[in-house]
Amino acid sequence: MKQKPIIIGVAGGTGSGKTTVAKEIFHQFNQKSIVLIEQDAYYKDQSHLSFEERLGTNYDHPLAFDNDLLLKHLQTLLNGESIEVPVYDYAQHTRSDTFISVLPKDVIILEGILILEDKRLRDLMDIKLFVDTDADIRILRRLSRDIQERGRTLESVVEQYTTVVRPMHLQFIEPTKRYADIIIPEGGQNRVAIDLMVTKIRSIFEAQSFLTKYQ
Repeated sequence: MKQKPIIIGVAGGTGSGKTTVAKEIFHQFNQKSIVLIEQDAYYKDQSHLSFEERLGTNYDHPLAFDNDLLLKHLQTLLNGESIEVPVYDYAQHTRSDTFISVLPKDVIILEGILILEDKRLRDLMDIKLFVDTDADIRILRRLSRDIQERGRTLESVVEQYTTVVRPMHLQFIEPTKRYADIIIPEGGQNRVAIDLMVTKIRSIFEAQSFLTKYQ
C-alpha cells in the first residue's frame, strides 16, 4: 500500500530566503519523488479586470491568492492524481493561458509568503517551516530582485515596500510564525537548518521505501 505523500510548508516574508531554502531542499532530492509548488502560481485570475485595475492589486494580502484552487490541487495530489498548475504573467498582472502539469509525488514542498495564514492549508502540512530574516536584509533582496528581474525602478520598489509590503508583512505574515514547527533564521544562508531538513526528508524516503517493501 502506497504511503500518503508528505507536505512540507516553507513560509516567510518577501526576500527572507524561503525560496532559496525550498529550492535547496528540492535540489538535494531531484532524483527522488519530490515536487516544489509555489504559492505565487496561485494568484487569482484577473482577466476580468482592466489593466489599470490590475495594477492596483495588493499581492501581499491573503485575498490575492486563490487558496481554494491551491487546496483542491493539493488534495488531488494527495489522492494520487496529477494537476495543472497555473502560470502567472507578472507583466499582464493575471494568469497566462499556459499550465504546468505536475504528477503526484511522495514529498510535496509548498512555498509562499502566506501559506501558513490559511488554516485549511496548514492542516494539510506535515512539517511547517518559517524562514525568519531581518527586515533590512529582506528589503535589500527585494530591491535587487525587482530592479534586475522585473524592470522596476528604485523609487517604485521603495514606495511599494513602505506602503504595502511592510504593513502586510506585519499584519499577515509575521503572525503566522507562531504556527511553524521550525523557525529558520537567516534563510538561504543557514546551512545547518537546511542540512537538518534534508536529513529529515531523507529519513522519510527511507521509511516509505521500507514500508512499501514489506507491505
